[in-house]
Amino acid sequence: MAAPEVKLNDLRGRRPPWPERLRRYALLVRLNRPIGIFLLMWPALWALWIAGGGHPRWGVVAIFVLGVVLMRSAGCAINDYADRHIDGRVERTCERPLATGMVTPREALGVFAVLSLLAFGLVLLLDWRTVAMSVVAVILAAVYPFMKRYTHLPQVVLGAAFGWAVPMAFTALRGEVPPVAWVLFAATVIWALIYDTEYAMVDREDDLKIGVKSTAILFGRRDRLIIGLLQVVMLGLLVWVGWLAGRDGFYYAGLTIAAVLAARQQWMIRGREPAQCFRAFLDNNTFGMVIFLGLFLDYLR
Repeated sequence: MAAPEVKLNDLRGRRPPWPERLRRYALLVRLNRPIGIFLLMWPALWALWIAGGGHPRWGVVAIFVLGVVLMRSAGCAINDYADRHIDGRVERTCERPLATGMVTPREALGVFAVLSLLAFGLVLLLDWRTVAMSVVAVILAAVYPFMKRYTHLPQVVLGAAFGWAVPMAFTALRGEVPPVAWVLFAATVIWALIYDTEYAMVDREDDLKIGVKSTAILFGRRDRLIIGLLQVVMLGLLVWVGWLAGRDGFYYAGLTIAAVLAARQQWMIRGREPAQCFRAFLDNNTFGMVIFLGLFLDYLR
């Protein structure tokens, strides 16, 4: 297999050429699996469109989109560094670059630092209040991967990290964080709790063996019920967002389709089969997209 060869080469001190190293770094930050980018990007776009009244400044949109790509990639690097002694013992993650020796822990930390600095450089193009808020985003991204060792609720920290783009977007476009922004932030945190619990259901048996904590373990056999209740709460919060933002037909049509998708996820996870739970997790990309499309079309009226 390729992985042992990489380890032997690393032990002999042979550093691969830069094209190969960049390929490995791309795998480390999971550019080949962009689902995390989309799950982070949709709430940012929701917030930008509401904060901009349907017409956000395109320069700000570009900064946020690039920032999402950079911060999600940085998050993957620090996550794999934190899990470097765990990933090799989990079937789904045993082929990750750090677990196989393709990338060293020091390189992973370097990738995290460089990407975080690049993202911070983008934020410097915005006002000082947005710059100050970005520090919280970096702290949340750095802390999240270590939470699964201390609490069964690391998904809440992930939600805060992914949702922090919401108050940042309002600050960048309006210079303030109104109540609608905090309601949207709460909906985003709950959404992350939903989809990351579905994701954690994939690894539940492995996590129980190695002592890693998650909401999937905490919820146990009530996982589907709690996910369902969280889905209802999230959709309710998004209805509230629509009312506060003065939205109308297309927005609520998008929420109706999202509710159907939420029910479909319940059907997918009914047997708690890992492959189906992973499908439900991936389905959240469509969930986030239809909400944005409804919002986008509603502002076009």
